[in-house]
Amino acid sequence: MLKGILSISGQPGLFKLVAETKNSIIVESLLNGKRMPAYSTSKISTLSDISIFTETGEILLTEVFKRIKETGKTVSPKASSNEIKAFFEEVLPEYDKDRVYISDMKKVVQWYQLLSDLNLLIETEEEKQEEAKTEE
Repeated sequence: MLKGILSISGQPGLFKLVAETKNSIIVESLLNGKRMPAYSTSKISTLSDISIFTETGEILLTEVFKRIKETGKTVSPKASSNEIKAFFEEVLPEYDKDRVYISDMKKVVQWYQLLSDLNLLIETEEEKQEEAKTEE
């Protein structure tokens, strides 16, 4: 679901991995479709590797997105801090209130909205089978 989707520190939005070169990777913005190189000096994270702190450990971002989808509710990333906190509390009540900041919550909401608008949150059968294997 989120393989090949990247977040690059200092750059707005999300990116799709297009190609790898010797000194960089070529990414395409999901916001405007423009391609650009991303160098190893940039902090690049794949969404499938990002986790949210909880009171008992960590939960993968993919699981948070599944929970948001299951609730069927959304909130605008431009909503007030209190609205976003209330939404996050509903979706992930066990999040660590000391280590998860409002800026992190806004980013999760913004990313979810972007991926949902582009229909990139649909699980493939292969991913469902892979998840079933890891649960066993």
